[in-house]
Amino acid sequence: MNPDRERILGQLGLGPTWRLRTPPAIEHVPVAAPVAATVVEADRDRHGGLAIPESESPGDWDQLATTVRDCRACGLCAARKQAVLGVGDRHADWLFVGEGPGAEEDQRGEPFVGQAGKLLDNMLAAIGLRRGEDVYIANAVKCRPLENRTPEPAEIDACRPYLEQQIGLIRPRLIVALGRPAAQALLKTEVKIAAARGRLHDYQGIPLVITYHPAYLLRNLMDKAKAWEDLCFMRRSMRQLKGG
Repeated sequence: MNPDRERILGQLGLGPTWRLRTPPAIEHVPVAAPVAATVVEADRDRHGGLAIPESESPGDWDQLATTVRDCRACGLCAARKQAVLGVGDRHADWLFVGEGPGAEEDQRGEPFVGQAGKLLDNMLAAIGLRRGEDVYIANAVKCRPLENRTPEPAEIDACRPYLEQQIGLIRPRLIVALGRPAAQALLKTEVKIAAARGRLHDYQGIPLVITYHPAYLLRNLMDKAKAWEDLCFMRRSMRQLKGG
């Protein structure tokens, strides 16, 4: 095994005996509507994202950042230091969506910068990715819920248009929902992580994978092995999406 990969898996709490198994066929299990392959392929733009109809074209990044910065749509704005829009490659194939900013993220204005962020970076490295390189990281809500509580449905609903605009601007090939709140924000339905893992779901024609939030994995070490399986599934899915 590559020494760097062995180190990364060690940080994830996995031994060096873990290997990528022979990939099974990807099972498409959409939550709302099936992914229509012919439509998806017809609507692919230059890098594989979905084309956005002109009438639904979102504003540019500067306009979105200003709107999020000035947002007062829910009570989360009252205690925030700053809204956290997201970070990374704005033309990325990979979009990772978490729950919401924590205290350190609220202070620095960037998602996933604490211990959960370090673990996420290790998870990315385990499948050959790096933050900011073909990867964009965002959250379901852009302001920190006090005491890092789970965002309420009304708060997620208030922030959903911003996340939808980000997806429209990035047009990723694959979305990865990190944790239950992110998955529910994207799919607009009740989600159980254990049942939703290992399948391709559908977000408006874009394949979506659901896995555990890194903060959850820091508290539940036994599920890191499942997270490794999810990472392998993500990598296989992306290769198939790219025709590899």
